[in-house]
Amino acid sequence: MKIALGQINPTVGDFSGNAAKMVDYSRRAHTAGAGLILFPELSVCGYPPRDLVERPSFVARNRETVERIAAQTSGIAVICGLVTPAHSDTGKAAMNSAALLVDGKVAFIQSKMLLPTYDVFDEMRNFAPAGKQELFPFCGNRMALTICEDAWNDKQFWRKRLYTVDPVESLIQAGGNFVLNISASPFWIGKREFRREMLASIARRHKVPVALVNQVGGNDSLVFDGSSVVLNREGQVIAQGKSFEEDLIYFDSQSLTGEMHEQITGEEASVYSALVLGTRDYMQKCGFRKAIIGLSGGIDSALTAVIAADAVGPENVIGVGMPGPYSSQGSIDDARALAKNLGIRFELLSINSAYEAYRKTLHDVFAGMKEDVTEENIQSRARGTMLMALSNKFGAIVLSTGNKSELGVGYCTLYGDMAGGLAVISDLPKTLVYRVSEYVNSRRAVIPQATLEKPPSAELRPDQKDSDSLPPYEVLDAVLEDYVEDSHAAEQIASDHGFDVELVRRVMRMVDRAEYKRQQAAPGLKISPKAFGYGRRFPIAAKSEL
Repeated sequence: MKIALGQINPTVGDFSGNAAKMVDYSRRAHTAGAGLILFPELSVCGYPPRDLVERPSFVARNRETVERIAAQTSGIAVICGLVTPAHSDTGKAAMNSAALLVDGKVAFIQSKMLLPTYDVFDEMRNFAPAGKQELFPFCGNRMALTICEDAWNDKQFWRKRLYTVDPVESLIQAGGNFVLNISASPFWIGKREFRREMLASIARRHKVPVALVNQVGGNDSLVFDGSSVVLNREGQVIAQGKSFEEDLIYFDSQSLTGEMHEQITGEEASVYSALVLGTRDYMQKCGFRKAIIGLSGGIDSALTAVIAADAVGPENVIGVGMPGPYSSQGSIDDARALAKNLGIRFELLSINSAYEAYRKTLHDVFAGMKEDVTEENIQSRARGTMLMALSNKFGAIVLSTGNKSELGVGYCTLYGDMAGGLAVISDLPKTLVYRVSEYVNSRRAVIPQATLEKPPSAELRPDQKDSDSLPPYEVLDAVLEDYVEDSHAAEQIASDHGFDVELVRRVMRMVDRAEYKRQQAAPGLKISPKAFGYGRRFPIAAKSEL
């Protein structure tokens, strides 16, 4: 039988829009001769719905929408993800489920057994786990229908398992001979390859084909890469969907042959594509048409502007140069050149008068005190005020431009350069910002060479350089990766890299002290295994002994 994978980009809570998309894909698949189409996890309501599932009306809309989809997709069986009411003693109101629609009716429902509670996942908060599993017969196969995490507990693949049960193993032991998995598996660097290795291990161990359909698109901080895949009994890929795009993929369940659609490869290319998709979807799904970016002439704002122009079109991006008393002419020229290269609107608005007004107002209060970071932050906050005024007037979202290195150690100003509605590159360490920028210029040289080559500087005091306050970014980023992503101790980090242990402890203390800033930051797009945000939860009022 010809089976289709409907790799779609749903919007959380958009039942009508999501349903219309699934009906359209189902009809196209039926026309192409498919007898079954699979859609991603919670495709009816969008993933992740979070606490929306606590609303009875939200849960009810899921079933109503599924019945409407079933009535409009005659001639093809449909598997889709939805929220169903929970009938258990867990106290949870809902379950994360998959429904099989046949001949206009809901023929079968299987709920998710393994509910992840790590990193960005908090499904035990909202859902009750399935109490049982069942197979369903379809065209000569006994289908094992699983939902995302249900496939992430194979004992031969994982050295340490999070759960005591393996839903895939149980279904195979019950006679299943074809594994179907509907997923909403977020992107991060290396995730697609890891996911394939895991599925290949399952296929080889159980000697069964495995088909996974994955959500694509951005929802809040999460970006889903799609990259749906089908593997044969030997674990070889026989069909795959595009990455970072909606797609409709076909394969034959008997001959185990299928379509191999082109995917984006390479770390820098994948990260760039994820950020473009995440920015586009965040803006569109939140109702923003235009973006405003403060252009300093530096690498961070340059990369953010390139991403924004690619995401929503250069005609919808406004770059704002805001020179202050210590801005160099070179930085102003670089910002203007970038805007010209991208074809975006550019405004030059000096903050000097605003800065002097603040200084005059505070003069008597600060009498006898030396200038310090206070005066630097006034400049940054004057720029933040300028950007937010433009945002209010034009109804545009401000995209903040800070990177993970700065956010990690608090080298940023609350209500200043942190101002904005989305932190596009906040999960990119500075070294990766440079690598992605070089990738951008390898396609089309839009970022001025001077921006790539000059030493990073906030230009908030005379002759300032980032290196005055921070270790070299190659050192800083290595420490941050080991501490933030892997929770390594200072001694281990120092030993692994040959760093001075006191320098490592200094960086770690900076990370811990900056938690209050990060919890007030704009949401950022996740591209690493451990991003700052709701996937990393640390106290603010706490003592850290390193």
